[in-house]
Amino acid sequence: MTERLATTYDDFGRRWAHGTSPLYENWATGIAGDPGILALLAALPPAMQQPNRIFAAARWAGSPLEPFPQWREWLEAHWEQVAEIAASRTTQTNEPARCATLLPQLARIPGPLALLEVGTAAGLCLLPDRYAYEYTAPGGIHRVGDAPVVMPCRVDDDEAVPQHVPEVVWRRGIDLSPIDPRDTAAVDWLATLIWPGPDHDGRVARLRAAAEIAAADPPDIVRGDLLETLPEVAASAPADATLVIFHSAVLLYLDQDGRRRFVELVERVRAARDGRMVWISNESSGTLPEVDARMPKGLDTDRRFVQSVDGVPVALAGQHGATYEVRPFF
Repeated sequence: MTERLATTYDDFGRRWAHGTSPLYENWATGIAGDPGILALLAALPPAMQQPNRIFAAARWAGSPLEPFPQWREWLEAHWEQVAEIAASRTTQTNEPARCATLLPQLARIPGPLALLEVGTAAGLCLLPDRYAYEYTAPGGIHRVGDAPVVMPCRVDDDEAVPQHVPEVVWRRGIDLSPIDPRDTAAVDWLATLIWPGPDHDGRVARLRAAAEIAAADPPDIVRGDLLETLPEVAASAPADATLVIFHSAVLLYLDQDGRRRFVELVERVRAARDGRMVWISNESSGTLPEVDARMPKGLDTDRRFVQSVDGVPVALAGQHGATYEVRPFF
């Protein structure tokens, strides 16, 4: 158990936090080599062992943002409090800037659109038509949309920049523990899940601004297991709209059988809608074998999602929406 946890934390630090959150990289790699903390983690249920959940729980409890040796002392002294917080809350990174990496594909789909997000948290990614976007491409800066909240994104090809914000006529989410964007404490927890570091400071402000937009007109979120509720929720989408099922960093929480069942459910929904449906997946490599099999050989995917459309990889999407790369797929 501790060996598996050491691998998980080392991977989180070196593969995901490296170059973007030095403090989290330091904490994660420190834990990976610390038998005492690994033993404490091993005593927790598997869902509570996730690095970001433990780190956010520690920060929620008031931990100092110090290097691992000092932070470790605090963590060990406050372990019961941290574990209690981790038991009562979940990892629900609701990053609205991910809409910047969804828009290039959404803008290509014949509208109007009906959006269905699984693992939606507070539904902030269900609102791509309520934000504006600033894409920095090789040919210059492109502004898309007209809204006070602007999502920045660096794109590696000007042709990938969307030309418009699509019309959305229906939106719904599915989540095991939906978050009400009008709940200030819940939004504070979402903000705590954002990693520390200069690369992430702007994310907190955008999260809170997006939550205010959602609070004014909250999207409908269905509480339930995506493997049980997807067909029923999808069936409620208007027939004259193109249904778009999408998710980001959700399927990694399912085992291989659960992922296979999800793909089967998506295809069942497609058949029920006579093919008028698009499936957009943002997941780390290794999550969907059928997508990995179609990836360019040797492509580095660290700190990025593999974005696929109907099972075909089309781009690398920054995990927090800051980058979008299509050139490896030409």
